[in-house]
Amino acid sequence: MAHPLDGVRVIDLGHHVAGPLAATMLADQGADVVHIDRPGAAPGPSDAFYQRGKRRLTLDLHDAADLAVARRLCERADVVVENFRPGVLERLGLGHGQLDAPRLVHLSLPGFGADDPRHDLPGWECVIDAATGNCRLRAGEAPDGWDPARPTYSAVPAASNIAAFLGVVGVVAALVERERSGRGQHVTVPLADAVFELIGDAGAFPTAQGMPVPRPLAMHGSGTYACADGRYVQFNPIGASRRFLGWLLDAAGRPEWAAITDDGELRTHLTALFASRPAAEWAELGARAGVPLAPVRTAAEWLATPEAITSGALARLDDPLLGPTTMAGAAVEVVGSPPPLRPRRLPDADHAAVVAELVTAPAGPAPREGERDRPLAGLRVLDLTQILAGPSSGRLLGELGAHVTKINAPQRRIHAHGAVNRGKDTILLDVEHPAGQAVFWALAEQADVIIANFPPGTAERYGIGAAHVRARCPHVVHVSVSCYGTEGRGYETQAQACTGITTRAGGDGRPAVLGPYNVLDYGTGVLAAYAAVLGVLHRERTGEGLALATSLVRTASQHQAGLFFQPGAEPAGPEALGEHPLHRFHRASDGWFALGATPTDLPRLAEVPGLREVAGHTDQDKLAAVLEDLFARRPVAEWERDLQAAGIGAHRVVELAELMADDTARARGLVVTQVSEEVGEVTAPGITIGMSATPLAVGAPARRPGSDARRVLDRIGMGDALPDLERAWAVQTTGLPDGWPAPTSRPGATA
Repeated sequence: MAHPLDGVRVIDLGHHVAGPLAATMLADQGADVVHIDRPGAAPGPSDAFYQRGKRRLTLDLHDAADLAVARRLCERADVVVENFRPGVLERLGLGHGQLDAPRLVHLSLPGFGADDPRHDLPGWECVIDAATGNCRLRAGEAPDGWDPARPTYSAVPAASNIAAFLGVVGVVAALVERERSGRGQHVTVPLADAVFELIGDAGAFPTAQGMPVPRPLAMHGSGTYACADGRYVQFNPIGASRRFLGWLLDAAGRPEWAAITDDGELRTHLTALFASRPAAEWAELGARAGVPLAPVRTAAEWLATPEAITSGALARLDDPLLGPTTMAGAAVEVVGSPPPLRPRRLPDADHAAVVAELVTAPAGPAPREGERDRPLAGLRVLDLTQILAGPSSGRLLGELGAHVTKINAPQRRIHAHGAVNRGKDTILLDVEHPAGQAVFWALAEQADVIIANFPPGTAERYGIGAAHVRARCPHVVHVSVSCYGTEGRGYETQAQACTGITTRAGGDGRPAVLGPYNVLDYGTGVLAAYAAVLGVLHRERTGEGLALATSLVRTASQHQAGLFFQPGAEPAGPEALGEHPLHRFHRASDGWFALGATPTDLPRLAEVPGLREVAGHTDQDKLAAVLEDLFARRPVAEWERDLQAAGIGAHRVVELAELMADDTARARGLVVTQVSEEVGEVTAPGITIGMSATPLAVGAPARRPGSDARRVLDRIGMGDALPDLERAWAVQTTGLPDGWPAPTSRPGATA
């Protein structure tokens, strides 16, 4: 079977994480990716992942002859991927608009955008984390006595990763649009902008209520528990019905505890209960009971988990330097078609072959004149997902131009409706009921894309699973979203636990859920959107639909991809401040800031007022002590000013409330306000993908769930059947649930 990106030529000019990851994700779907290495590039262990499936050649872009080769390669490509600071490629003559390539899709992943006042600031990961508040512990996860002003550093490069995820969505969407217009465009996803996708519901609130105060996820006994063998499990029985708690207690022989309403008393009982058996037994019991419970593993243990390989979250390749190696698998799978994963090539291994191809550069169709529309304009998406990951993918497809219809079950509380469901029509439809299924299939016949995240086996039991949809509607692109990709129920916290993230976040102490943002839920939402646009591009080219899938554990594996090669060697735990003295958080006299530099920056650093004493220091411990002493002598604002003036990466730690109120973020569309019919003005994260020719647009404010039933039914010619559907309890139009949460606080972790 052909892969979605077969025949797409990509030039990868990326370095560090964001650019190479984006190019790898394209290669994993069949693209012919050529990575250009700098002279002297030393292949590290993580290159086994970041350079897999790519051909490689070495070019010195400061050499005229090599630069000419790079230019010709870019001009014959379909896609160029790079993550330089704004202006760097333009100075080399390789910027978007400087190439003779009207069909080219150019993806830029800088630290800060060209229209951001900080565009010249080196975008090191800790600098981006400081600028976006992504350096705080999740509510309820702090050790005893924790100083809430102290930042924490995670080795998981969440900003780079989510930028890459969003970047490939933009690239493939641009290729979809190019099928109509014949023209390329510039896609931009700055790392600092991309974090707004991760902020999600943490930054979405009725404006009059103000920023919600994060609170621990402790409802119904949610939490991480120690077991009889000293291992841990993560249990997250979300939902107002307490059904998961009841199922677990029934299976454990303690059904009477389900009646306990006091959270403290319940937690005391659960603590003793979990301590009575080893973690493996609880994992087996939880799986049998069908509850969201997972064992807490290390990253090394995840790499050795057979199910991780069989589910596709991990893959094993025969690397030329490391030998047989387990690493992150493809972020998205085409159901029934293994991804074309190939071991990395070594630097310059393909120089002659790649250069020889320049003699016969293929020419694409001539660009067509006329107005251009958003990439998914005219397409219909049916969104049957719940919670955060699935709905955020539907929201993103709507921003790309699709018309999205959201289906929720009637007579249920809707969890996290709000901002993730803006821009969608909404209907409360019982898809298990025969009358509801008639509506579903009428909608499916008109749909181009269907997204679903039913619990394992549920859609199949209803007769509306991916295979059923593809049989009746072969034109449809079907995307399945799950926690594990196979059996089992789980959410953000379970996926973090079983893949090693909570162990990483907890360090030497108790496992902790990584925070403050939901990196797996929103990351998986973006990957589901990636799956959808891959399927749409495949259909544009072949006329056939496609079934694709992704999962929270795939996302978790992508987030840790570069860390899997030396598990346990990176900074971990809440006390971690950074990678080394020049890339870490430092305390000034009045607060904290991030420093982003390398040893080659030491001479410039020594010229910064007040830092002369760092000159000549090569010992890491001594340098750390000197910097700690010097930085404590002046306030954050002065250090930030002087370090930035010297071209050194530095940024004060910004709190989320300040970020969501920032005038620049609002002016750039990263923060938006809308008027909700329920609660008045609401504030939420905005658009994170820039497309030069067909910009995304924020969808209309989310309506109360079920508000559009008549319009949805009229569209399929079933409007007159609404009274009968209501009487049959197949559709709900009265007593509609709230769309926006009423409380002024928000759980610190959601699923």
